[in-house]
Amino acid sequence: MATSSSSSSLFKLAREIGTAVSQKKGGGWYGPHMAAAARAIADRMPLVDIILEVRDARIPFSSEFDQLRNHHPFSSSRRILVLNKMDLASPTQFKEWIAFFNQQNCPSFGVNSHNKDNVKEFLKFLQAHVRNLRKSDYDASSDTVTVMLLGIPNVGKSALANSLHQIGRITAAEKGKLRHATVSPQPGETKDIYSLKIASHPNIYVLDTPGILPPEIHDVEVCSKLALTGAIRDSLVGEKELAQYFLDQSSGSESGMIWKRQNPTDHTQDFMVQKVRKSLYEIMSCFNRNLDHEKDLVKLIEAEFKALREAFQIPMDSGEDADSKVASKLLNLYRTGRLGHYTLDHLPKRRAPCE
Repeated sequence: MATSSSSSSLFKLAREIGTAVSQKKGGGWYGPHMAAAARAIADRMPLVDIILEVRDARIPFSSEFDQLRNHHPFSSSRRILVLNKMDLASPTQFKEWIAFFNQQNCPSFGVNSHNKDNVKEFLKFLQAHVRNLRKSDYDASSDTVTVMLLGIPNVGKSALANSLHQIGRITAAEKGKLRHATVSPQPGETKDIYSLKIASHPNIYVLDTPGILPPEIHDVEVCSKLALTGAIRDSLVGEKELAQYFLDQSSGSESGMIWKRQNPTDHTQDFMVQKVRKSLYEIMSCFNRNLDHEKDLVKLIEAEFKALREAFQIPMDSGEDADSKVASKLLNLYRTGRLGHYTLDHLPKRRAPCE
């Protein structure tokens, strides 16, 4: 059985992906529209009552909204950290992250924006937070509270805004046409700031904003995780490279994404997922090389790609296009949570995110 890959091999892949993205920053993910959106958000931030910083629960550290930390420090009473896509993260590690943020005096809440019951609970949490704020340092005479959603691209801000709007209107028994913020699996689709009403008594409006990344990301591992989770367009890196990075992550003993621990005889009704898990399990089980060596790691990933071609039933005569199809299908299974629930970020030893 293969031994775990070292941090050096992992860093090499992360560095390649990070370099590929950083070299295209001028005409890639940070274009004029993102710069304009960053200025518009900076102008609006001093005018809102509460900030909801939305992060990806799979990367609670890497998906930090850099502009909020650098340009407009909010007190912990006026800032709530929302870990969205909690259904895609490791349940155990998710609880550890929530506990960590709360210990750092950073009110936090886990959300699955597609789960109505969960969003309803979050709305109640937000309303309670507003009531407490109005009793303390907030102008209780105001009939309206404005909440701004902030975050990097593709963390689910628009989906959360729509769910809050829909549930809030139903709870308040209000009539009228529902509004919708644009939702897309691709990053960077939200171009403008939208206002949606989510509660009454007092009236609470949420501002959905475009996702913003800093002009430069110097940490290559952070950059790679952003690309893997879809915060940066695949076209800037390449689906095959991202799939290779994903498989490298899955071979590490510290990542929690170990195929040899997946039960190849589980009872999932998703037969495609079952075949993929079984294929990766078998490859990992019989691979008797040291993954500390880069050449051995490359051979493992090549073997996994070959096994996945069979699992996905991709014709052998597809040529070089076969690997692209494997990569696309594998990334889709990972990003939709069908392969399991994984958290890529490890808890930091010391960090105060709500200073």
